[in-house]
Amino acid sequence: MKKPFRILMVCMGNICRSPTAHGVMQSLLQREGLQGRVVVDSCGTHDFHIGEAPDTRAQQHAQQRGYDLSALRARQVEATDFENADLILPMDMQNMTRLRLQCPPAHQHKLHLLTEFGQKLHAKAVPDPYYGGDSGFDEVLDLIEDACEGLLKTLPSEMRQKD
Repeated sequence: MKKPFRILMVCMGNICRSPTAHGVMQSLLQREGLQGRVVVDSCGTHDFHIGEAPDTRAQQHAQQRGYDLSALRARQVEATDFENADLILPMDMQNMTRLRLQCPPAHQHKLHLLTEFGQKLHAKAVPDPYYGGDSGFDEVLDLIEDACEGLLKTLPSEMRQKD
């Protein structure tokens, strides 16, 4: 089998936005029968929450829409991620800037904001809901679902073809 296409979702601490994007994209890949052909992972640019489960509010809001984030654990981006991933998708410009500083020149082309793939919702970033209320987690899910649906449509055609 051909090497899977690897997508890496990135936010600051890897407990709200990037695990939500990880869970949403993983669910879409399963819906389309693409698990194994396309692999999604997530990480943070900072080491604030390494080993922790996603924020309980992120998990609750995701669960209400049918996404299970409970098995995910926070980790920090590693040098090997830039080589191994085919697409690295930070949630905002702050994390994009940090990734650009870490990313070797040969892999800079892999860096794109997740919101670049939005179809209906046009936002410059997925805002951090950590210090806000419940509505922030719903907004994050709306933006992520829209962008992940758009991302799914842009995957290389050989990844989308069923055997």
